[in-house]
Amino acid sequence: MLAPYATLAEKTRGRLYPEKEAPYRTCFQRDRDRIIHSEAFRRLESKTQVFVYHEGTSLRTRLTHSLEVSQITRSLCRMLRLNKDLGEALALAHDLGHTPFGHAGEMALNECMQEYGGFDHNAHSLKIVTKLERKYPRFDGINLSWETLEGLVKHNGPLVGAGMPPLPLEIAEYNALQDLELDGFPGAEAQIASLADDIAYSNHDTDDGLKTGLITVEDMAQNVDFFKRHYEQVSREYPTVEHSRIVAETVRRMINDMILDVAATSQANLDALNPASVEDIRALGKPVIAFSENMKKQMQSLKAFLFPNMYRHYKINRMTSKGKRIVKDLFSLLFSENNILPPQWQEMARLCPPTADGQRQKARLIADFVAGLTDASAIDLHTRLFDPQVRI
Repeated sequence: MLAPYATLAEKTRGRLYPEKEAPYRTCFQRDRDRIIHSEAFRRLESKTQVFVYHEGTSLRTRLTHSLEVSQITRSLCRMLRLNKDLGEALALAHDLGHTPFGHAGEMALNECMQEYGGFDHNAHSLKIVTKLERKYPRFDGINLSWETLEGLVKHNGPLVGAGMPPLPLEIAEYNALQDLELDGFPGAEAQIASLADDIAYSNHDTDDGLKTGLITVEDMAQNVDFFKRHYEQVSREYPTVEHSRIVAETVRRMINDMILDVAATSQANLDALNPASVEDIRALGKPVIAFSENMKKQMQSLKAFLFPNMYRHYKINRMTSKGKRIVKDLFSLLFSENNILPPQWQEMARLCPPTADGQRQKARLIADFVAGLTDASAIDLHTRLFDPQVRI
């Protein structure tokens, strides 16, 4: 039984291109399935989360990260009686727009695109599901429901208003076709997907950092009380168990604590506000899904440790440096020499007129191509284009 403030499939605002509903699946279940079957989703398997895809087969990629976010989102939606199908769709789609080499690749591509409107992975996710996926005969994109698109672009909150940065071009262009109400908060399911993303990456990055030796248990225990408390408790309960299991159980309990905290805090918020519908959630002007103040401090402490000690570790910096160079080299060369693009991309580049607006169109086209590469295909293409001893 869903709560009255859940996003109800039977009350969907529909799709940009109307379709007959499926007899055995809700609109949000269809959205989830279309995301899973998209090419962009499959490419996440070889895209960086923190480590480049070939660093180790047991380390997280963008795909496994998205699956972990989905699991946490489903759990929280179930606990709060929200629509877990919509939550799952949003969790699976939230990173579709990431470039190869993670945030390093995004920063490099954004620098390349500064003259042409910049690059933002969240806006690119929207472009993928509304334009770049091309498999349906009647429309470009995968024609997701309004609620899924709204949650995809607004899961971190409103995008327009006082003090907000300029709206990314892809979002502005699509919003002119279908108003996503960018000045407000989304439904509770999208808010859950956003916090689930925080829970997933903070903990699985801790796990991967410990596995690879970039960070140590001793340093974690000395600097992060939240980790120390769980680690010492698990060590007392299982004094003879191998250390890797102690660490795994510690991380598992950290995730569990965060999920329970979000559920309890959010339920208290919902009880106090007593929203009667998802429209009431949107009209609140603030998020209803949240961590407690104590857990916010714990999360801040964890992130404050991970940022300098893991995300800025010299080995990660080396990968970041290489990834940025590869992305910038590819963009620069492909922008100036369109005849080395694959044939279908060459044809699209030829259609861009030799005007300032045409140059902007071409730059965005090249950005779409580069962003769609995986770590592996970007490295391979860079090698083929820049190493004269390698056969094309």
